Amino acid sequence: MKTIIFSFPGNELLSESIIAGIEGEKGSFTLRQFPDGESYVRVLSEVKGKNVFIVCTLHQPDSKILPLLFLCGELRDLKVNSIGLIAPYLAYMRQDKRFNPGEALTSNYFAKLISSSVDRLITVDPHLHRRASMKEIYSIPCEVLHATQLISAWIKKNIPEAILIGPDSESEQWVSEVAKNAKMPFTVLQKTRKGDREVEVSVPHIEKYKNLTPVLVDDIISTARTMIEIVQHLKKAGMKSPVCIGVHAVFSENANEDLNRSGVSEIVTCNTIKHPSNGIDVAEVIISVLKKSL
Repeated sequence: MKTIIFSFPGNELLSESIIAGIEGEKGSFTLRQFPDGESYVRVLSEVKGKNVFIVCTLHQPDSKILPLLFLCGELRDLKVNSIGLIAPYLAYMRQDKRFNPGEALTSNYFAKLISSSVDRLITVDPHLHRRASMKEIYSIPCEVLHATQLISAWIKKNIPEAILIGPDSESEQWVSEVAKNAKMPFTVLQKTRKGDREVEVSVPHIEKYKNLTPVLVDDIISTARTMIEIVQHLKKAGMKSPVCIGVHAVFSENANEDLNRSGVSEIVTCNTIKHPSNGIDVAEVIISVLKKSL
């Protein structure tokens, strides 16, 4: 049974790589908005009895989730065999705790929406912080893929003498994995967040690494305040201009421009979210897991 891949706008390049890698079929559908802002969805491909995957990275999710759910609903009505969602970046993972009374636990509610619409979820490095696994909130099978080996390979090829730096204790587990695969030293900093845009960073004494290129590694670059703060501390310590690597290029508002102006030598991200900084392709890890299960 041939697999058919539908690509949401902005995911075309990644979808084309996946289709070629699994020798799948390209799905065709129309998505547009009526003048009143409501979504129009029409499936143009023959899908009855087929296994369907939708490639839709969920950056800026509020404008995508309703069209995605409508597409899934129509595919069900057209009698597909199964629906899988490939969401390289998975939104609504950060609000996993009520920090103040009455706060919506949005990670749980979003997980219920997705779980009610698709049969399977594939994602890359979701922001699992206080949760041990996706099973805690998703009721469907979830494949969590990792970009660590891809990042390690990029660093080994492009920065042969580096010191890897994780921004906080949350990052230690996977930054250490990147460093292990790249066979390079690493350190993890202490971060105190004082608000949505204010971050205080404590940089340990790393004078012994002054001849190495600092590589800041994080899963999500959103406001970039943490990385900018670290860059300033590294400057004061007399370190080389750092390279910033992120899995997910969220880059809210002017974050990309602000980070570039801070004195970094390069910004590199994975193509989980389409962005000019994309330099690490995650297609191969997605293709690998699909081939095993198809």
